[in-house]
Amino acid sequence: EDHPYCVTCYEDIFANSCEECHVIIGTDSKDLSYKDKHWHERCFGCSSCKVSLVDKPFGSKNDRLYCADCHDEHFASRCDACNKVFKAGTKKLEWRGLTYHEECFICIICRVAIGTKAFVPKDDKPYCTTCYEDRFATRCTYCSKVITSGGVTYRGQPFHRECFTCAECNVSLASQRFTTRDDRPFCADCFGKLFAKKCSDCGQPITGIGGTKFVTFEDRHWHNECFVCRRCETSLVGRGFIVDGDETLCPDCGRPNW
Repeated sequence: EDHPYCVTCYEDIFANSCEECHVIIGTDSKDLSYKDKHWHERCFGCSSCKVSLVDKPFGSKNDRLYCADCHDEHFASRCDACNKVFKAGTKKLEWRGLTYHEECFICIICRVAIGTKAFVPKDDKPYCTTCYEDRFATRCTYCSKVITSGGVTYRGQPFHRECFTCAECNVSLASQRFTTRDDRPFCADCFGKLFAKKCSDCGQPITGIGGTKFVTFEDRHWHNECFVCRRCETSLVGRGFIVDGDETLCPDCGRPNW
């Protein structure tokens, strides 16, 4: 207010008290302030290691000042793997309530850093995809490679759809009917050609696949729909019939003409 003061009176009225030493900060000293608090330049230091904070980065906690190193050491969050602090700018990874440096989040088997790459959790442990597949993934019985999707099971054994094939022609059996012989799977066509009885009428295989019904008499066999009278073509299924050489006849057609 443009009133003249002697130095002593000015300091008594207007000077600030130092937070560290509690001595008036006189006109002959530099007054450093932070959050309405004041320090002599010589008193502006870290509360822990006492290093000067003049022109240096610092942090505060509970109204006390700390150099960057001490602030990190005492208050910064720590990696749950290595127990070292996360310095400013360091990327953190969080999983299952724990925090990791990127290089500390590793596969439980190969110990290679997973970082931000894909991984598979099992029993609260992280596995890289390679180790998980090696240890736990289902493998094809035929090619031993991992079955990543789909697949079929035959007699308790897993297969890729493309690996489960007919033992004769190698066509995939994943989406069609098949049957087995000596524990080997065959498509209907190959099984019929190789093993099935042949119909005495049409000559085609009688496979029995899909509930196919057939009739057997002595050493001859017929599909149900083929077992008909050779003369009138009436179905003989469930009826009496007469065998005349290679012919099967209904009782009416087989009756002698006197």
